Amino acid sequence: MKTHLVIISILAVVLGAGACTEKQGDPMHDVQHLSIFIARNPVEVYEFASDPRNLPQWAAGLARSQVSRDGDDWIMDAPSGKARVKFAARNALGVMDHDVKLESGITVHNPMRVIPHGEGSEFLFTLIRQPGISDDQFANDKAAVEKDLKTLKDILEQSSSGSK
Repeated sequence: MKTHLVIISILAVVLGAGACTEKQGDPMHDVQHLSIFIARNPVEVYEFASDPRNLPQWAAGLARSQVSRDGDDWIMDAPSGKARVKFAARNALGVMDHDVKLESGITVHNPMRVIPHGEGSEFLFTLIRQPGISDDQFANDKAAVEKDLKTLKDILEQSSSGSK
């Protein structure tokens, strides 16, 4: 019991009392971890999904037109207007995190991964609820991501069956 109190006291000092409450001014955000199994090798899934030029094929929630490069960023027409997207550097870990800067100036961080799952891959997108988003808007965002993940699965699994 004493050990638990010491840990709680340390956390209160490190985080600040009330760090996880709305009293600090920035409430914890709702998070939804959305994933889908794709019957393809993780390297193949990563190669396709990490290429921003492929986004219009599967990520209608982000890219509704061709994308163009501007330095390290990619510019695209998103549902809410022009978006500037910066992806994590290419890596062998399947990390495809990306920041989306909207015309409004708001930047949204989107964690995204592809991980081995048996003989296929698990594609994981973490949807973080942004401040001021209603329950209905968050549900719509979730549905849009789920639809995009299903489209990605369909594209990759169809191209796999066609190449056999």
